Amino acid sequence: MAATNKILIIEDDPIIVDVIEIHLNDLGYTLDRALDGESGLEKALTHDYLLIILDLMLPKMNGLDVCKAIRSKNAHLPILMLTARSEELDKVLGLEFGADDYITKPFGIREFIARVKAILRRVEVDKEAGNKEEQETPLEFGDLKIDLLKRKVSKAGKTVELTGKEFDLLSLFVKNPGRVYNRQELLDIVWGYHYNGYDHTVNSHINRLRNKIEKDPANPRFLKTLWGVGYRFSEPEELET
Repeated sequence: MAATNKILIIEDDPIIVDVIEIHLNDLGYTLDRALDGESGLEKALTHDYLLIILDLMLPKMNGLDVCKAIRSKNAHLPILMLTARSEELDKVLGLEFGADDYITKPFGIREFIARVKAILRRVEVDKEAGNKEEQETPLEFGDLKIDLLKRKVSKAGKTVELTGKEFDLLSLFVKNPGRVYNRQELLDIVWGYHYNGYDHTVNSHINRLRNKIEKDPANPRFLKTLWGVGYRFSEPEELET
């Protein structure tokens, strides 16, 4: 089976790993495993994986640090975080450090498989879009260029590395310039209904997105804030001035 069909799980509970492996094999994927954060990070950075399943509490290096390290090297590799904790802070930190989704242990295998399929479906859609012979014309806003099909962004000719959620946010905004979205709407559209109440996660992603695409993040040209209401992307006539 091709390397791109491999999934890495970084989890120190072998029983959980064995159960997950059985079900992923049934879906046609092979599973590579690491029992601690350090070895898991090494594998994640040196091998080609379709998805990383990452436990929060790990020996040698915790899952949040592993997630952050992976994101610093690979902005696009999907990460599903597992956590045995119920505290909201852990889930928020996981999302803000770049995890695409999370699931709290103990979890039902149906829910777990549904989350995995949703992430991998997005990966497949992105791959198919990138393979199309006829590409849509990339959007250009001054020196900011956005290719929605290839999920690529450049500024002044230099590639801008965005995480999956950062690109999803930007894509939503540029497809609907001028439309105002409040935090809850952004959570529902980009993250999904099960993230209700995580408004500050939106704020963190907006701030990081501005730092990457704006010349002056404190005085944004593209991504505007309507205080007490939400966020919007500037309309074309605004950018001409």
